[in-house]
Amino acid sequence: MEHTTGSSESRAGERHVTAADIARLAGVTRAAVSNWRRRHEDFPAPVAGTPSSPLFSLAEIRAWLDGQGKGTDASEEVQLWDELRAGYPDSILTGLADTAGLLAEDAPGRLPGQAVERVRRLAGQASPARLLEALAVRLSSTAPRAGADSASAPGLVRLVARYTGAAAASVFDPACGTGSLLLAVGAPDARRAGQDSDPDAARLTLARAGLERPGGKTEVRTGDALRDDQWTGERFELVVCDPPIATADWGREELLMDPRWETAVPPRAESELAWLLHSYAHTAPGGRTAVVMSASAAYRRTGRRVRADLVRGGLLTEVIALPPGLAGGHAQSVHLWLLRRPEAEGDTAAQVTMVDLSATSNGDPEDPAARQVDVPLIQLLDEAVDLTPAHHITPAVADYAADYAAARARLHEAAARLSGSLPALGAGDGELKAASVRLADLIDAGLISLEGAEVRTRSDRVDADFLNGFLHAPANTQRSTSASGSFRTDARSARIPQMGVEEQHRYGAVFRALEEFEQQAKQLADSAREAVRLAREGLTSGALEPPAEE
Repeated sequence: MEHTTGSSESRAGERHVTAADIARLAGVTRAAVSNWRRRHEDFPAPVAGTPSSPLFSLAEIRAWLDGQGKGTDASEEVQLWDELRAGYPDSILTGLADTAGLLAEDAPGRLPGQAVERVRRLAGQASPARLLEALAVRLSSTAPRAGADSASAPGLVRLVARYTGAAAASVFDPACGTGSLLLAVGAPDARRAGQDSDPDAARLTLARAGLERPGGKTEVRTGDALRDDQWTGERFELVVCDPPIATADWGREELLMDPRWETAVPPRAESELAWLLHSYAHTAPGGRTAVVMSASAAYRRTGRRVRADLVRGGLLTEVIALPPGLAGGHAQSVHLWLLRRPEAEGDTAAQVTMVDLSATSNGDPEDPAARQVDVPLIQLLDEAVDLTPAHHITPAVADYAADYAAARARLHEAAARLSGSLPALGAGDGELKAASVRLADLIDAGLISLEGAEVRTRSDRVDADFLNGFLHAPANTQRSTSASGSFRTDARSARIPQMGVEEQHRYGAVFRALEEFEQQAKQLADSAREAVRLAREGLTSGALEPPAEE
């Protein structure tokens, strides 16, 4: 979902916004907002904040923008999210659960009246299931606050689904949150079971399940899964879990004799291992467990005994280091640990597959085999029992010198192409003087066509690069797509400045140059990362050495 960040609420529930929020609402730069404050005497005065970081009334700002004809096309998604934030200042998750109740059972809870109508319109434009999915994605991208840690990010869900497959006939998530992970894995008609300590999360998950998996059987129970397991004695073919942020207060003292600890009792500081063993306890013979773990859980001294028991027993089958930034509360790479419960005595793993995707942007390495290795159990059972994949994956030593030299050459070539390719631009006054026309009007006039997500010109009166450049303006991207890209409204509402063909060509040439520069910059960044990786790995493994002193 689209959003504005950095805003806050007053004690009376009034929304406050920063200058950056205003710029996003209007689809302009912050410099333009500063110019408006200086030039327009009727621009709303700050109502809170400080002289260097003023806060403005959202209602007053919206009224002023409407009066000026600026930012009048603010999307319905933005307005819905603002209404939910204002109506549920203590927990946006409650607002999402009430939205789900409206869509699934026509039970809106205490949703504000305008939000009820907006939800129905948005659900009609796409579908109730897609709207709830988009809201859950939007929640996962917010800064940690009440309810935000209940949502798994889309990239994390995608990778967990990839490594667990779609064959399991029964799926369980003991910390299901908004349900994204529970609904993404297993067979389409799988029996799904979940638990969460937040009743609103349980309501949202059940509603999503009914809309996304109609005809399927899903049950979600409420309670702290570690202290109050609602599924005692039940086992499933696949158990997945993206645990809550680690805490020492997970109930160790009262759970010392709990039968779920089939290995050593997890230490007080290792709540992640407690969630891992709890998940494994609910895994059926032959079934699999997939739990998201912090990178430090692979090597912390306090968890060594549990790690050793998992390895020694042949229960741990894979450890995958995922790309950074996928999990809320973890800025660095997180790991996915996969376990398998034996079906019979001796049916255990003889090795652990280590996969390192931490250097990739989306979990898709160019050479998967180069970032994966099978490690015999005996090699892991040392003093540290370090399960960090990167520590066990070492490229062939003989290739380092040649690979590093080639990476340096590619880097120099990319830098040479980039040098001087960024176009020079003059200073503007903060806003375009030209009137604007809707994309729909250009389509109706036969000047352009909309083919799926692609816009094509059909007349020499419209410059293609000019058109696409302005289509990517912040105001238009906010209108047409969510923060995740998963929920789109009608792109026909985008607006393009009315300019003559010669002026379009001027802008189009610059937009084309910027596009080429961006592609070259990406190539340079990729080459730089590869060169640094090779240098570090080569130096620390002995395959490379510093140059001799002259």
